[in-house]
Amino acid sequence: MSDPLPPPGVIILAGGFGTRVSHLLPGIPKPMAPVAGRPFVEWVVRYFARWGCREFVLATGHLASVVEQHFSSTPLDGLSITCKVETTALGTAGGCLNALPADHDPKRRWLVVNGDSLVFADPRPLLLPVDAGVADAALLGLALEDASRFGSLEIGPDGRLTSFLEKRPGAGTINAGVYAFSERALRALPFRRPLSFEFDVFPELSRQHRIHVTTVEAPFLDIGTPETLAEAERFITKHHAHIL
Repeated sequence: MSDPLPPPGVIILAGGFGTRVSHLLPGIPKPMAPVAGRPFVEWVVRYFARWGCREFVLATGHLASVVEQHFSSTPLDGLSITCKVETTALGTAGGCLNALPADHDPKRRWLVVNGDSLVFADPRPLLLPVDAGVADAALLGLALEDASRFGSLEIGPDGRLTSFLEKRPGAGTINAGVYAFSERALRALPFRRPLSFEFDVFPELSRQHRIHVTTVEAPFLDIGTPETLAEAERFITKHHAHIL
């Protein structure tokens, strides 16, 4: 990352049950779905390593030992990859907070990403409003011609997130599952569990006009349905040049 500050750490949310695809992945959690010779979540790690990130913490839950066993037996050169297990359901934001290292570094910044999706977009612009102190969080918005499968984002002319919209047909900008935070902002989140980014944190910050959205058009896939899981091999193979 060509950035005067150290590269951000990356927290990967990999603790969900993946109920819609669990029957296709017996004995392994969804982010560990085998794709193009590696678990999908390893492709996520490799993609962000391409942008200079070196510190990764995987927030794990369901079948956490499978994730930990893979990365302990298959280390990636130059990368620090640790797993932090949640023993009870903490929600996406709660799992993220649980994954924060014990030491508190107010200069540290974090990218928070989903372990079951990948968008091939430069994450560096997300850090700019956070580093400048003009937003508590930044969110990657993905412009789609058909956003009907997802809820959409309502974005003001200044790039601030104003609200989340329900699923509706037609074009829209969706939450791509890539977020930037300062460590200070993360540690200031309310201490209650479960705590969700989507239903608790972001709606509250959007009411305060404290979330900036960077909108991109880029290749994107989440593996949360049988149909999209079946597309993963082609997706990774097609965009392999983007990955370390």
